[in-house]
Amino acid sequence: MTTRILLEGRPGTGKTTAIRRLAALLHAREAVGFTTEEIRVNGVRVGFALETLAGRRAVLAHVGLPGPPRVGRYGVDLGVMEQLALPSLAWAVPDTSAAPSPRALVLIDELGRMELAYRPFEDAVRVLFAADVDVVATVRAQPGPLTDALKQRTDVEVLRLTRANRDALPAELAARLEPAGR
Repeated sequence: MTTRILLEGRPGTGKTTAIRRLAALLHAREAVGFTTEEIRVNGVRVGFALETLAGRRAVLAHVGLPGPPRVGRYGVDLGVMEQLALPSLAWAVPDTSAAPSPRALVLIDELGRMELAYRPFEDAVRVLFAADVDVVATVRAQPGPLTDALKQRTDVEVLRLTRANRDALPAELAARLEPAGR
């Protein structure tokens, strides 16, 4: 049975940390996907970087980027979505000859406004959630067309990530997602 989990949390609850810890705890499964993290200068957030689980990294959004698009005060570099995020999910896109390892697990941090501003990525996420692939993705608690639709699906489990459960949840998920007798 395919596992599809959305980790829903407010800003600052540790969604990125939870996905990174989950990836580090997996021993018998190949994890693919990406994480995003804040870029801070002198304690002030000035942007966001995207890093694939394979280690490629680039600035996704920054106050100094012109956009379009713009999300809040940040200009978003959609080329980063095209060059890093989408290829990390390439086998999920139609007409791609690559196929996931049967042990592969897709980890996405996050399905947010910046990431979903790139329509081909949104399309790839739709295909991914329709495929026979295990997925864990983070989402903000705020409403959004795609994330609301995913949350309503009966085959998607929504887990609320809070400061109280953020330390234990990655280990619990790793135990659920690792094959028995690894």
